[in-house]
Amino acid sequence: MNMSGKNRLADLRTYLCGPMDRVADGGVGWRIYMSSYLQKRDVVVLDPCNKPTDMGIEDLENREQRHQWKKDGEYEKIAESMRMIRNTDLRMVDVSDFIIVNLDLESYPCGTYEELFLANRQKKPILLRVAQGKESTPDWLLGTLPHETIFSTWEEMKDYLEYISTSDDLLDRWVFFNF
Repeated sequence: MNMSGKNRLADLRTYLCGPMDRVADGGVGWRIYMSSYLQKRDVVVLDPCNKPTDMGIEDLENREQRHQWKKDGEYEKIAESMRMIRNTDLRMVDVSDFIIVNLDLESYPCGTYEELFLANRQKKPILLRVAQGKESTPDWLLGTLPHETIFSTWEEMKDYLEYISTSDDLLDRWVFFNF
């Protein structure tokens, strides 16, 4: 917890959004890093690499199986597998209070964009980290998200989260309930 003792992020749920199937580590590394930080602030983390359900599991074994099915032309098997993964991941977006997006412009983040735009339509706070730097943010996203929630580094995002956690300011899209 922060020095003031105040933690408006406690018990909020966040979904960690970013590519998995076309990145070297399956998208695990940054999620472990941010999960550790968030859990210390009592944020509930919804991580598609470590789902809180037995449905729609997407891991290395599942990914390798889908690659084999592609080679074998078994597209219906891929579609069936991905429908459950997609449904589960989109449901985690639905139940999240805010989302954190990792965007690397050198990968092909198909599901990431769907998740991001779903959260945007739901008016959730969206924190975007662009691996190539904020100045490389796609123009469409600059027209979609407040630029104050787009970051070049994880450290910048963590500073913003600390501010959100302790501030009394009314902030765009952030709504805190008195439970």
